[in-house]
Parts: sequence; structure tokens; C-alpha cells
Amino acid sequence: MDFLNIIWIIFFIMAFLPMLHQRRIEATRLHLIRTFERKRNSRLVTLIHRQEALSLLGIPLSRYINIEDSEQILRAIRLTPEDMPIDLVLHTPGGLVLAAEQIAHAILKHPAKVTVYVPHYAMSGGTLIALAADEIVMDENAVLGPVDPQLGEYPAASIIKVIEEKDKNKIDDRTLILADIARKAMKQVRESLVELLAEKMERQRAEELATTLSEGRWTHDYPIGVEELTAMGLPVKAGLPREVYQLMELYPQPAGRRPSVQYVPLPYSRREGQRG
Repeated sequence: MDFLNIIWIIFFIMAFLPMLHQRRIEATRLHLIRTFERKRNSRLVTLIHRQEALSLLGIPLSRYINIEDSEQILRAIRLTPEDMPIDLVLHTPGGLVLAAEQIAHAILKHPAKVTVYVPHYAMSGGTLIALAADEIVMDENAVLGPVDPQLGEYPAASIIKVIEEKDKNKIDDRTLILADIARKAMKQVRESLVELLAEKMERQRAEELATTLSEGRWTHDYPIGVEELTAMGLPVKAGLPREVYQLMELYPQPAGRRPSVQYVPLPYSRREGQRG
């Protein structure tokens, strides 16, 4: 065997082993998902964005809630019987308002109980999704965040504040247009929040809390912990099942792309969900 053949063999092994490793992790994740589902007689869906440290050619990349995520979660809900609970493991920095609202409203419409598990954080659009659930179960150190809309790199509330404090004759047209969009975005997000929260509390309290979360009183990355969420009157409790932590360990920050939404892609019957 000449040197060139040895090089090709080494190259093949180096390319093939990561693939085997990824498939092993994938199989382990699916096994753990099914074990959790059998234990709770539920459908388990994950929405996990773990590429915070991923970079390409030194340029940082990030994952966030997008239309693909909403399509997959809506499909998972459609494949779930109306009387079967849904469990959603949620770890995300947020993302597109459209996608987050689609997921939230689909969760709200599901007749059976929906439980959201937050092992670390579910910010912005992730918080919007969590608020649609019947119950939010969090690690004692996990956090949600404000749901104030962002326009590009700026908070909508801050854009509005600029035109309120500055002479309009000295403001350029682009800023005025952004302010108009900002007002509409804040109104739309607040209305969505009211609709979600009114299912869990009195309408007046829902409107007050929707304003608190969407008006921009905090920075967008302000962490809202379990105690503060409970004081707000939200259905939150601390204490995650052990399986959720095990599942998170099976979502490392890989060098390659993988789906962020995962579930067993089959329609379930109640009988299937209860099978041991």
C-alpha cells in the first residue's frame, strides 16, 4: 500500500467518523424523546437553538425562531390527537415575530394541556410562545424576557421615544417612517399578548401585563426569573424533569447544520401514546 492510498484511507475515516457520531446522537435523542412521551402519554417537541458559539470564517452565526420552525411545530401539532398533551422543550434567543405568533396561537388552540419546559432561557419570541402554554416549567435559574418588538438593531420603543423628544422638523424621513412602523409593531405585539394572557387571568390584568412586557421598560435581554414571573401571576413553577437536562446534553453546538425542531414524525393515537 503506497503513501497516497494511506492518505486517502485516513481522509475517509476522518470524514466518516463524525457522520457516525452524529447519527448515534440523533438515535439517542429520538430514543429519549420516545421514553419521555411514554412516561407522560404526550407528544414531545423540541425547539432548541444551540449555535450561539458557531462561526464561519470568523463570522459569528446564530439560530433563531424562523418560518421553518413554525411550519414544523404546526405540523407536529396537527399530527397530535386533540386529547393528547403536548410538551415543548424551549431554548431560544427569540426570532421572527410572525413565526413565534403562529406557534403561540397553535399552542393556544390545542385542546389538551400544553407544557413548556425552559432549561436555560426562552427570550423575546420564545417568551411569547411560552406564554401560550397552560404551564411553564423552568429550571430555577432559567429566564424568560421582554417581548418588546425590535426593528433591525433598535428597539421599537426607543425609536418612538426619539420622535417624542426631538423636534420633528429635525428628524429625517427614514426615522419618521421607522417610528410609524414601530408604533404598529408595538400595538400588534401587545394585542397578541393580551389574547394569550386573557386565557389565564382577568382581561384587565392581561392588558396590564401585556403592556409591561411589550412597552420597552427594560432592555430586550432583561432576564425575568421564576419568582418575578410568578409574581406577575403566570402559571410558572421551578423543577425540570431529569430527562429535559439529558435531552439538552444531546444538543451540542455542532459544526454542521441540524434541524432545531424535532419530534417523531408520525400521527399518534391515544393508544400509541400510552403504549409501554
